[in-house]
Amino acid sequence: MLVPLLKSAEHQAKRAGEATRSPESRLDEAVGLAAAISLDVVGSAIVPLTKPRPATLFGEGKVEELKGQLAELRIELVVVDGSLGPGQQRNLERAWKVKVVDRTGLILEIFGERARTREGTLQVELAHLNYQKSRLVRSWTHLERQRGGFGFLGGPGETQIEADRRMIQERITKIERQLETVKRTRQLHRKTRREAPYPVVALVGYTNAGKSTLFNRLTEAGVFAENLLFATLDPTMRGLLLPSGRKIILSDTVGFISDLPTHLVAAFRATLEEVLEAEVILHVRDAAHEETDIQKRDVEDVLASLGVTKESTAENNQHVVDVLNKIDLLQGEVHDAAVNLAEREPLTAAVSALTGEGAEELLSLIDSLIVDEEHVVHFDLPSGEGEAIAWLHANAHIRSREDDEDGVVHLDLGLTPIVAGRFEKRFPDLSRRLGEASALAVE
Repeated sequence: MLVPLLKSAEHQAKRAGEATRSPESRLDEAVGLAAAISLDVVGSAIVPLTKPRPATLFGEGKVEELKGQLAELRIELVVVDGSLGPGQQRNLERAWKVKVVDRTGLILEIFGERARTREGTLQVELAHLNYQKSRLVRSWTHLERQRGGFGFLGGPGETQIEADRRMIQERITKIERQLETVKRTRQLHRKTRREAPYPVVALVGYTNAGKSTLFNRLTEAGVFAENLLFATLDPTMRGLLLPSGRKIILSDTVGFISDLPTHLVAAFRATLEEVLEAEVILHVRDAAHEETDIQKRDVEDVLASLGVTKESTAENNQHVVDVLNKIDLLQGEVHDAAVNLAEREPLTAAVSALTGEGAEELLSLIDSLIVDEEHVVHFDLPSGEGEAIAWLHANAHIRSREDDEDGVVHLDLGLTPIVAGRFEKRFPDLSRRLGEASALAVE
């Protein structure tokens, strides 16, 4: 399919002291979005706008100029990297005689192609329907409601647009009910994980920052990862052993992007809420990208919309680690500067998911953040309590063990409240002894 991408350089309000993306960078990203669903981009352009037109976004002269170019190239689809109102989209399609989609529509198409699980398919369909509902414009006249009658009585029947809107709303309601079931299931899974001694570590980041590649590097999971925007859509979880021998659950989530459609944030809230439960959040960044700081801000904006802020992470004892990925693409002093920054800053890591550089240091950092939440307990058990001792070896962090001649096993444990709670449920007869040991450790 032939697709030119038109980037409208609208004047957007800048936040104080913050840089905004260059039009060229936004255009490159838009081309990448089109390539993500195998569209053949035959042309792209930046169209400066002094004032967006309510009817067509672009001025009449520019609309006519582009009409000639599109006809000459026999274009079938035009993507406008911006937000189009329903009327603007319809008017441009009539003027150019081609299909026109905006940035939101393009991202929805990508998500629709990437969804693999039942949950992902439902989430994408919900976002599509909410988008389509806002796109319904009055294009029919043969079934127009006639005025007259008694107020609430509106004539011979509902209009075509009203029928379409009603059918869409009925489908939205049905999907929302199904997603509520999914949400309850996820909550049960999260509750189970909270009762298990395995902390959750979540990967977040801008799309194409290398999250899935890093996920594969750390877990050897073989998750699909490619140099494509939104290469991964459905979340993935895998167990991972840290250098200390402790086990964590590593979660890979969908990538973020600037101007992420609100329909998608709302539809994927159940999936993204996994981030809220993570003890450690790894914010994976493309350190080689010229606008990495702006991408970081975009990710933080989406996280904030989910309730993940500096205040909430401090309150919930969450740790957010800045992971500077793709350092293999940095040269000389720039590469050394990234590595030195990671060495100086306690919550920063420099890695190459592709080559493995810095991966061990990242795992050690995660290990230290989780171990910091443990308290050390000295626990003496009779050697005859073999089941309890084996359980502690499998679930707790054994710092040291010594077996004496009197048949007593002396254990120094790194213990979290979750593990202690599970031990007390599993071995109630020993729980008082462990409780006393824990109280002494805290004192």
